[in-house]
Amino acid sequence: MSSGKKAVLFIVLILVLDQALKIWVKTNMVIGQEIVLFGNWGILHFIENNGMAFGMEMGGRPGKLILSIFRIIAIIGIGWFLVSLLKKKASTGLVLSVCAIMAGAIGNIIDSAFYGMIFSESFTQPAVMFPPGGGYSSFLHGKVVDMFYFPVISTYWPDWSPFRPGEQLIFFRPVFNIADSAITCGVFAIVLFQKRMFKGIS
Repeated sequence: MSSGKKAVLFIVLILVLDQALKIWVKTNMVIGQEIVLFGNWGILHFIENNGMAFGMEMGGRPGKLILSIFRIIAIIGIGWFLVSLLKKKASTGLVLSVCAIMAGAIGNIIDSAFYGMIFSESFTQPAVMFPPGGGYSSFLHGKVVDMFYFPVISTYWPDWSPFRPGEQLIFFRPVFNIADSAITCGVFAIVLFQKRMFKGIS
């Protein structure tokens, strides 16, 4: 199998897993609902966000539109870079890392671009796909579905701490999805192994 076919299959695999889980969560859970996976530190916690990875946001509908357009431009740029890597016969590790980043970006832009049009809201009951009255928003204004929550450490800052004394400390607080994980893993792999991955690439 050629490197190009492997790259496409890897991207499709991540997208299928990401979208299948998001659709299941969206159509079976309401916002704020939790399913315990691993005791108190591994939870399926359904939230939606208007912005970037791990729940970060930009202001309002204009910020949402700008972010969605930026994502589309970024995907085009990543795709061009991936094609150039395949032509240069770059290492499998580098190709798969870029594939993971691209798949994650596509996964989240699918939510932003289409979920508002094809799903109803999820506040009081699980969402309905293709509801008779239309979706909850318009093109490029959908919300990204997040669900993985791993509060591995849940404690309190000591009273003597110069940072937030006596307040609750939770690590890891952000809620994320498979697409976010793919982007993060791809970036970390490139940062950690860049010398090996980029060796011989001009």
